[in-house]
Amino acid sequence: MRIARGLLPLVAAGALLGAAPAPTGLVGTLNLRLAGDLTPVHDPVIIREKDRYYVFGTSMPNEGGRFITSRSSPDLVNWTKAASLIDRIPAWAEAAVPGTKGMWAPDISFVNGRYRLYYAVSTFGSNRSAVGLFTSPTLDPAAPGYGWRDEGLVVQSTERDDFNAIDPNLVIDAAGGQWLALGSFWSGLKLFRLDPATGKPARGTRPIAIARRPVPVGAPDTVEAPFIILHGGAYWLLASYDYCCKGVNSTYYTVIGRSKSVTGPYLGKDGSSMLEGGGTVLLRADLQEQQRWRGPGHAGFLHDRDGTDYVVYHAYDRQNKGAPTLRIAPLRWGADGWPTAEQ
Repeated sequence: MRIARGLLPLVAAGALLGAAPAPTGLVGTLNLRLAGDLTPVHDPVIIREKDRYYVFGTSMPNEGGRFITSRSSPDLVNWTKAASLIDRIPAWAEAAVPGTKGMWAPDISFVNGRYRLYYAVSTFGSNRSAVGLFTSPTLDPAAPGYGWRDEGLVVQSTERDDFNAIDPNLVIDAAGGQWLALGSFWSGLKLFRLDPATGKPARGTRPIAIARRPVPVGAPDTVEAPFIILHGGAYWLLASYDYCCKGVNSTYYTVIGRSKSVTGPYLGKDGSSMLEGGGTVLLRADLQEQQRWRGPGHAGFLHDRDGTDYVVYHAYDRQNKGAPTLRIAPLRWGADGWPTAEQ
């Protein structure tokens, strides 16, 4: 699925795997039609293999699980929960991050004949964190050869670093170069050049800043969950601002910025820089009149084979005790080249 996570990746996967046609008639109505196992969902990413869509996400201990959650659908509408992808935290990850209890914020792509599942391990409020990698030749548990191989550590952060190694996202640029975006709070979002053969940082690579929210000394940079899309000859950075994980009191919202280069600078439609807390709002909470869906964020992206683009994210449902819930919105690209999400 991937060549720039979301765009060419899905096109490539569909072409190679001979998938069935994409569903039609969903644009503008999809979130109203979603059904099945939609909650609890945190930090979702989405991909398609053959005639099935898959959503992976964070499983939290207080929600009955500790590992990467898995859901699938034949039509983007009806979703069924499956067993966790991984049944234990790798020993190297437990040693790197003592006290870690779960696996967070997965990222899924198809590269060189295998699916890459990047994920994070950490503890709340700490930047002693690590990004790991599993790979599998297929996403279908019933298919021959299915199984996730531990590829080990990718990036690690400690108290000595100014970034937090969680929320990974693989990007493949227009020239075929591979990059990993990541980050949460601390000094914001970073980008690492990867060795394409391993999917791990290239020798001598240094983190490149792509987004942050300058704040008073001692306050956190409330930005996380980068996701970079290649569309229309430009790179688009999605990021979540403010606070998640507080149920209906979550203040999360999603912004987007555009750049001519994968390394930035990413600017909003008004020219505001995402290195200075700028960007253009893409996903926001319901207006005061309704207030059902709160804190929409941690967005991923799907470019389907019929040409439709979707953004997947979680939001907190006021009508269901603030449960974090799967949401999928079609994206429309306007005459000015900028997208809007049909929430």
